[in-house]
Amino acid sequence: MKNLEQWFEDYGKSHRHHVNKLIHWFCVPMIVFSLLGLLWAIHWGLAIAVILSASSFYIFLSVPLALTALVVAAAMLLIISFIHIDLIPVSVTIFVIAWIFQFIGHHIEGKKPSFFKDLQFLLIGPLWVIACLFQRFRTD
Repeated sequence: MKNLEQWFEDYGKSHRHHVNKLIHWFCVPMIVFSLLGLLWAIHWGLAIAVILSASSFYIFLSVPLALTALVVAAAMLLIISFIHIDLIPVSVTIFVIAWIFQFIGHHIEGKKPSFFKDLQFLLIGPLWVIACLFQRFRTD
């Protein structure tokens, strides 16, 4: 199994252009939010199961990032639980628009999305965004 640095190094190869990075910093969380919204609309247990599954993968890579991802996902579910509209069309719309922007970012980058090479990169994207935020606000 790859370690965190190896995952991020491979992921980073197709995420170097500043516009692509910026798009990912906004769209990856929106994709996660919309996916959790879709799962919640089907059954809240599905959303929790996906979060726990992703967390079990993340914990082997980085405990601090895994805990942060868990807190962020819990906050997203809290927001989703208070939304009193039909979650399915809203979630699908957010999901589609965010993915369109992701592909625009990769077009600008000139490289295919990492998940074309390995589907596990779909789990690495959210962790990469959190790690970028950690680096951005690091105080040492």
